[in-house]
Amino acid sequence: MEAAITTIVSQFQVHAGSEGCSSTLSKDEFQQLVASQLPNLVKNASDPGVIDQLMSSIDENNDGELTFSEFWQLIGKLASKQGGYGQ
Repeated sequence: MEAAITTIVSQFQVHAGSEGCSSTLSKDEFQQLVASQLPNLVKNASDPGVIDQLMSSIDENNDGELTFSEFWQLIGKLASKQGGYGQ
């Protein structure tokens, strides 16, 4: 599990650092991360509407960017769904 956590953190950092603030994901950075790292778990990851809906569902403060804590919610939801524990 440590390797998985390290991978999640490093992928967040790589994508968050590509533009703007290095501690948050912009919509474009989020879409790139999801499309490249979660293509089988997030259906239609290349569809801007899907990304908008997904991002707004985890962007708690509605600032248009995702902190790691907000992003982590998505990881938890996807892991729960993958394991048959989620909605």
